[in-house]
Amino acid sequence: MLLPALADDLAALPHTRDDLTEKDRKRVERVVQPTTSFDAAEQFERMQGGAGTSVKLVNRDALSQFNANLTFEQEETFKLGNALFRKLWVSSPSSTLASDGLGPLFNARACQSCHIKDGRGHPPEGAADATSMFLRLARPAKTDEERQALENFLVASLPDPGYGGQLQDLAVPGLKAEGRMVIEYQEQPVELSDGSVVSLRKPSYSVADLGFGPLDPETTLSPRMSPPMTGMGLIEAIHPADILAHADPEDLDGDGVSGRVAMARDPATGKLAVGRFGWKAQNATVRQQSSGAFAGDIGISTPDVPNSHGDCTARQAECLALPTGVQASLGNTEAPDPVLDLVTFYSQNLAVPARRQVGDADVLAGKQTFYDLGCTSCHVPKYVTSRQAATKEHRFQLIWPYSDFLLHDMGDGLADGQQVGSASGKEWRTPPLWGAGLTKIVNDHTFFLHDGRARNLTEAILWHGGEAENARDGFAALQKLDRDNLLKFLESL
Repeated sequence: MLLPALADDLAALPHTRDDLTEKDRKRVERVVQPTTSFDAAEQFERMQGGAGTSVKLVNRDALSQFNANLTFEQEETFKLGNALFRKLWVSSPSSTLASDGLGPLFNARACQSCHIKDGRGHPPEGAADATSMFLRLARPAKTDEERQALENFLVASLPDPGYGGQLQDLAVPGLKAEGRMVIEYQEQPVELSDGSVVSLRKPSYSVADLGFGPLDPETTLSPRMSPPMTGMGLIEAIHPADILAHADPEDLDGDGVSGRVAMARDPATGKLAVGRFGWKAQNATVRQQSSGAFAGDIGISTPDVPNSHGDCTARQAECLALPTGVQASLGNTEAPDPVLDLVTFYSQNLAVPARRQVGDADVLAGKQTFYDLGCTSCHVPKYVTSRQAATKEHRFQLIWPYSDFLLHDMGDGLADGQQVGSASGKEWRTPPLWGAGLTKIVNDHTFFLHDGRARNLTEAILWHGGEAENARDGFAALQKLDRDNLLKFLESL
């Protein structure tokens, strides 16, 4: 339950569109209504990122294009941000004064190392490294002060006292890494109604080669695979009232789906805002997501998160004794302004790719099945963004992310037991589906879900539980042709 002051903050959020005239409001309500006709593609459905949709050739760079409606000057800013997104940071001290400050403990040397080709990460497979998947560490509150910090969203979670909020498997020369993630899979066969069998792999996680003593006994391990960067600025431009409108925490409509809005404290204002980013929607803005990644993944300080020793804890004295990359002539952080501004702009303006085969008969049949199974209860198809969005090019755009951006109980099978922000140990934010069909082309794999346990979209659907159990069972009951058409629809996004 929210504290009274936090409840006031939630109540203060706009629950109706305050950016529209009455004429526009009626128009938007009409446009975003879920379709009931599946004979042809809907108007503008191919351009799922609005006017910024990329219609470039589908190849490995399909998720790395800039929004098509940017100005020439904005394109330049995007390319500068792209250079910083790809930049390899080095340990201190270094002759490259503007590039040192890595770590001292870290998971990657560049943003691009995790968000490969701006797409989806992968779990460690065979000889592949774990760069694009890592373990979040969190524990329950032990003091009243810690409980209040969680309840007031001053922190999203409480770190392990020895290892911090994330297990770093890499370290600068002369320092040992914190440890390495160990995954064991157990195959679980699932029989579908037509007699076919799908094997799901159930993972279990542990840590080996701990470098700084044992973890706290109550610390939980939650694997997180890097999500794609698709359309983040457009997600940020969705009016909060449109996200709040889909929340039904008490399941008043009785459909078994009870999405809850995630709350996060916006560092820029200090006020509570709707959480939209991260696997548990713990971040309200793209900038907040970016600064957290700089600090936790690379160990680089920014004006928003100025700790230049990254995730080093007080128990890691040898880490804290190492030099940082702060250069007095450049500022008091390792990535001073405008580095964070540029990376944020880049992240906000990666274009959503155009749909493929949007009018194909099989795709349309699969779309109807997607709707009939109730998948759109969580994967809400479309929105019209706010007229008050910070970037002009994001304003009043019809977009098709297929997400409600709410928290849902996904059942015991996907539970990580880790509370983060508003999310319980069973809850996850509905991930947007746009761009999912390009995963194989861009990233050369088809791993899905927060930890990549699903080796394809079929397995991802069959892992759905909790509020999505009815939709999952409906999928399992389909005939093969209908399942195949549903997958073709998802692959067209």
